[in-house]
Amino acid sequence: MKKINFINPDKIKSWSTLKKTASKGGADFKNVLTPEFVKKSFIEAGGGLTYYYGAKGITPDVITALAELAEEQQLIGKYRRLLNGEIMNTGENRMVLHHLTRGRLGEDLVRDGKNLRSFYLSQQEKIAEFAGQVHSGAVKGSTGKPFDTVVQIGIGGSDLGPRALYLALEPMAVMKARFISNVDPDDAVSVLNSINPETTLFIAVSKSGTTQETLTNMEFARETMKSSGIPGLEPSKHMIAVTSETSPLAGSPDYLRSFYIDDFIGGRYSSTSAVGGAVLSLAFGPETFSSLLQGAAEADRLALEDDITKNPSMMDACIGIYERNFLGYPMTAVLPYSQALQRFPAHLQQLDMESNGKSVNRFGEPLNYQTGPVVFGEPGTNGQHSFYQLLHQGTDIVPLQFIGFTESQRSKDLTIDGSTSQEKLNANLAAQIVAFALGKDDENPNKRFAGNRPSSLIHGKKLTPEALGALLAHFENKIMFQGFLWNINSFDQEGVQLGKVLAKKILSGGEADPLLDFFYRL
Repeated sequence: MKKINFINPDKIKSWSTLKKTASKGGADFKNVLTPEFVKKSFIEAGGGLTYYYGAKGITPDVITALAELAEEQQLIGKYRRLLNGEIMNTGENRMVLHHLTRGRLGEDLVRDGKNLRSFYLSQQEKIAEFAGQVHSGAVKGSTGKPFDTVVQIGIGGSDLGPRALYLALEPMAVMKARFISNVDPDDAVSVLNSINPETTLFIAVSKSGTTQETLTNMEFARETMKSSGIPGLEPSKHMIAVTSETSPLAGSPDYLRSFYIDDFIGGRYSSTSAVGGAVLSLAFGPETFSSLLQGAAEADRLALEDDITKNPSMMDACIGIYERNFLGYPMTAVLPYSQALQRFPAHLQQLDMESNGKSVNRFGEPLNYQTGPVVFGEPGTNGQHSFYQLLHQGTDIVPLQFIGFTESQRSKDLTIDGSTSQEKLNANLAAQIVAFALGKDDENPNKRFAGNRPSSLIHGKKLTPEALGALLAHFENKIMFQGFLWNINSFDQEGVQLGKVLAKKILSGGEADPLLDFFYRL
């Protein structure tokens, strides 16, 4: 097996090549952005999706240098090592196995006598069986009424990904899903006031079984049910847990069922594990969740392609490195022209910024180059009437990631002023890509658009479960590749811990730091 080297990218030849390329100035979009060029700049991305990078303004010499960068940093070799169970989460000394929840692309992984692929499959099968029992009415609430609503209680990766995926497929739902994440009581009260406790199934999601916000909100739900005055209502018959096998929640009599995850699935990468599997299988049926996993697995296989022009997530990652480190762009906007993806940018904020917001390398050494960008976004066309002003005419150039579909998910649409709503949406998407790239000259400076704003497009016919799974995996793999390129650990999140520790110090009742006490008592 070829030796894998983990080195900072500024020590390799292609990094210097890219510096020289960038110093010559950005591409002239008017010459680069032609229909002929765009046709040559697409890559199949799985799940019926295609990734287009023609409006990035990336010239062939840049692509050649990016391919060399990917090869020198051994991206595919590192990905294979990850799939084969090598310790890639160096901060916590753990394997990284979210890919294994949707398929086996590497070696057979056995830990402490447990085949981990079989373990993840067994949990999916148990969840599918339980969801089937709920849907058939074999499992009912404690008062004998069938469940029609599921409420997921979790925070961070236990909320953002599953919530985004549920909303993306909501028209297909057979059970309504709601989510409680914030420890702010207004969040819990808002949801609890909107549901019928007799027909609601709650899911507590906490790997450790000790997450403060989740346990607080579970008790909030439990006490609300107890005080409802409904005869025969037993909270334990309305609650299941997704947790680790060693947590306090595992097998607890306070829960109807327990389903399991392990430490090798990071929270923000857990949507294809039991964390997303339970709520999505209940909301849509196990078959829909299985289709989502198939789309993700297809994207994972494409990410193993050595040729960068056939590997969409690696191309996306490398272009992002070029924009961040050589063109100096500090942000990335994710712009889905699909209302169904309304919470997908929020999920990507955590996925990207929690993964690659690091200032030391895998060995704890300080970096002298930039890493993860700020990620934000909003569905089009809403965003056009919000922050697109800055994107078009602001002093910062912000790379753009458009997502769009030919068809809507819902069959109802109307022709108004000669076009349907979906046609209007797609016309706006096309117009924005061209407007950002080419701009517009005008004698009036206020009406002048400089253009040369780079964008890419992920496009499909329709947002199906397979397409959604591939879209999710595309970004997970893009972020993984960028972490490998920057030589950082994309799989821990120490940055979220300090505030939690200080909050517990305040709430413990012990002697508090005067500054903590001052702000707490404002």
